[in-house]
Amino acid sequence: MDKPVIASKTPAAVEVEAGKSYWWCSCGQSKKQPFCDGSHKGTSFLPMEYKPTEAGKVYFCGCKHTSKAPLCDGTHRTL
Repeated sequence: MDKPVIASKTPAAVEVEAGKSYWWCSCGQSKKQPFCDGSHKGTSFLPMEYKPTEAGKVYFCGCKHTSKAPLCDGTHRTL
């Protein structure tokens, strides 16, 4: 399996709306981090949909190595 590009070693804080779809970049190549811009085409990666049930601030993973995708779990601190 391919390894994702580390886009950032910090999470991206985003204010989300309940019920809205957000497409998280899993490959790390998107120029619109933390969201997908289609840069994964030709790779084994696919964007991941995140649809919150509540509005508020969430922290999307920037390193792309989280075990709680698409949200940050602190893995970036060990890379």
